[in-house]
Amino acid sequence: MRPATLEEYVGQQHLFGPEQPLRRSIEAGHVHSMILWGPPGVGKTTLAMILASYVDAQFLSVSAVLSGVKEIRAAIDQAKDQLRMGRKTILFVDEVHRFNKSQQDAFLPYIEDGTFIFIGATTENPSFELNNALLSRARVYVLKTIDSSDIQSLLQAALNDERRGLGLDGISVDDSVLQKMAAVADGDARRALNLLEICVELAKSESKDQVDESIVGQAIGSELRRFDKGGEAFYDQISALHKAVRGSSPDGALYWFARMLDGGCDPLYIARRVVRMASEDIGNADPRALQIALNAWDVQTRLGSPEGELAIAQAVAYMAAAPKSNAVYGAFNAIRRQIKEQASYEVPLHLRNAPTKLMKQQGYGEEYRYAHDYPDAYAAGENYLPEEIHQDHWYDPAPRGLEIKIGEKLKYLKGLDQASQWRRYKRKS
Repeated sequence: MRPATLEEYVGQQHLFGPEQPLRRSIEAGHVHSMILWGPPGVGKTTLAMILASYVDAQFLSVSAVLSGVKEIRAAIDQAKDQLRMGRKTILFVDEVHRFNKSQQDAFLPYIEDGTFIFIGATTENPSFELNNALLSRARVYVLKTIDSSDIQSLLQAALNDERRGLGLDGISVDDSVLQKMAAVADGDARRALNLLEICVELAKSESKDQVDESIVGQAIGSELRRFDKGGEAFYDQISALHKAVRGSSPDGALYWFARMLDGGCDPLYIARRVVRMASEDIGNADPRALQIALNAWDVQTRLGSPEGELAIAQAVAYMAAAPKSNAVYGAFNAIRRQIKEQASYEVPLHLRNAPTKLMKQQGYGEEYRYAHDYPDAYAAGENYLPEEIHQDHWYDPAPRGLEIKIGEKLKYLKGLDQASQWRRYKRKS
């Protein structure tokens, strides 16, 4: 059922619709080097084969997973032979992101001199995985997940095609069942066709004349959706979960949490990230969020699933609804940046311990003011920074949640400083 023409090709209307520039260029016989970036099963290999047919080019395929220098050289030699006979070659490199820098560089001179038209396929973001030199010589096209209605049409075509299709021998499949298969395929055309074939074979083995939902259930089993814990979709979804928590959307946060579980993500990974969210985006506006996140992690560790997943869901929903503050996160990062840019200032003498006589003689701990000896357990006018930066300030509590109270407390203490006659360091003129 692999499409042979652009008319048969399903999806990607943003690239191959009737009036799109890329389609007009291909139909005119002009094909250039390109990177096809998209999820599995959307037709990257198929598209490369179609392009080769439109320009009457030799089609060579190399897999970055299975091939090495030997296979690359063999493909280059074949392309050179065809070029001497006046024929173009399309070299298709599947999973191109799995080639290292030197392997990617090996293609550059042959793309440059026209030995072949290079088409690379990747499921990963080319900006991160491919060399700039290769990207500068190939246009990147984004292939999108095929929508459910297009998948359903593809399945119907496989049922109706007597020559390339399944040869159903009287077995029928209702539209509602095809719709379920299309939904399960999750945008992957190859997966959808494989599922249809398995279902038909199961129906035949059970002497049924119809593929019903029970057969689809058997074929699906415990299959998970497309999800690669090292791939871009993984990081996109954890990013969406984090942003939903930050944006105070319990529904959005729970949705992306459930999506990651549905894709097979380890709940403990999510629990660890949820702890990060508690400190980064809620902070002291609601310190309980951090404890709730840690409790959820502990439940997942002790009890596993599904009890642990429910505890994580509780933490996610709580944090999404909690007041937000990144004041500590921002202050901590600002201080770290400043430390990297400045000299390593020494600890002021009054803040140093003096466990030996020599240290006392050198002034360690001299004039240290013990806070508990003063009203409100606060030594007004004291300073706890190096003298060179004693006027610097970073932490400003947000006007939300508990940080409202923290802000009021710090404002009160600042007033005590201003009223005090004591000054550790004099203001520099």
